Amino acid sequence: MRDKQLDNGVEIASEQSTQSSVGTNSANKDIDISLKESYGSEFNIHLLEQYKLYVEMADRVSSRRVQIGSFYISILSALLALLSITSNKDLFQGPQSFVLLTVAILGLCLCFAWAANINSYKQLNSLKFKVIHEMETHLPFPCYDREWKVLKEDKHRRRYLRLTSAEQYIPIIIAIPYLCLFVYALIKIVNP
Repeated sequence: MRDKQLDNGVEIASEQSTQSSVGTNSANKDIDISLKESYGSEFNIHLLEQYKLYVEMADRVSSRRVQIGSFYISILSALLALLSITSNKDLFQGPQSFVLLTVAILGLCLCFAWAANINSYKQLNSLKFKVIHEMETHLPFPCYDREWKVLKEDKHRRRYLRLTSAEQYIPIIIAIPYLCLFVYALIKIVNP
């Protein structure tokens, strides 16, 4: 359901972009002319260089998002592994329930922070691609806009699943063992 809404949102945004570029084409040409005249003869070259740089920055944001995801998976998995290794040993003095509760709270906080990071990167990338689409209106061929149109027109494709849609479920899935650990630790503290 959510993917369908996202596809509809992309479809609407693409249609609005197409309609606005068609409807404001003459306005864009007026702006282009005034921008070009005020900027000088290097306008097209500098616009293309800015476009390349901005696309590279959007790609770097995506790479950082993947690295952050790997970091959180490593930390959360290591925390569970460390807990399972040390749970049978008497390394901690006092009730072990407090250690379990602390680890559970730490894991849940990390899962929440990870979900917030995913949402933040999603918003940042969305804004970057809006700017890229706007820059493409001044270039000869709008390749990213065309990519979405081809994706929508392809009748033989399966439903497109956005990476962010799938990625948002991972912190929730990893939070489940920490939530179970939290409940278990609370029960152990309340009923020793």
